[in-house]
Amino acid sequence: MAKDSSFDVVSEVDLQEVRNAVDQASREISQRFDFKDTGSAIDLADEGGKPTITIKSNTDQKVKDCLKVLEEKFVKRKISLKALQRGDIQPAAGGTARQQITINQGISTDKAKEIVKTIKDMKVKAQAAVQGDQVRVSAKSRDTLQDVIAALKEKDFGIPLQFTNYR
Repeated sequence: MAKDSSFDVVSEVDLQEVRNAVDQASREISQRFDFKDTGSAIDLADEGGKPTITIKSNTDQKVKDCLKVLEEKFVKRKISLKALQRGDIQPAAGGTARQQITINQGISTDKAKEIVKTIKDMKVKAQAAVQGDQVRVSAKSRDTLQDVIAALKEKDFGIPLQFTNYR
């Protein structure tokens, strides 16, 4: 009689919004007086399906300042900063510095197991299954699913979570 209801837990970033944020940050950096003659630049590249942002400047501090401008643009465009995996600031050619930032897409196997464990620890009648880079949660009661969503929103997994395909 009663069919199971379900939803998917995913971690996705709108790449068009990322592109727009990078463009806005680049434009601001090229126009600001404090970045004049520093060689500061922000580039977005798609390496093997993983979008990567490279920040270059003449000093470590200017790289940090560029990152701050970029993060402001991300927040304005409602892109979670948890999706950014920041690399170390490294010395580059010609006495400059650079930093690589990777945009995380999908839920890693470790995070998926952590999400499933959290759901099982709730002791509710819901089943969680890892499906590739997402987690499908199903239960007979929609109220149970609402409780699971609330619990997952409260806990910080270190990645941005979205809840899709709620049926």
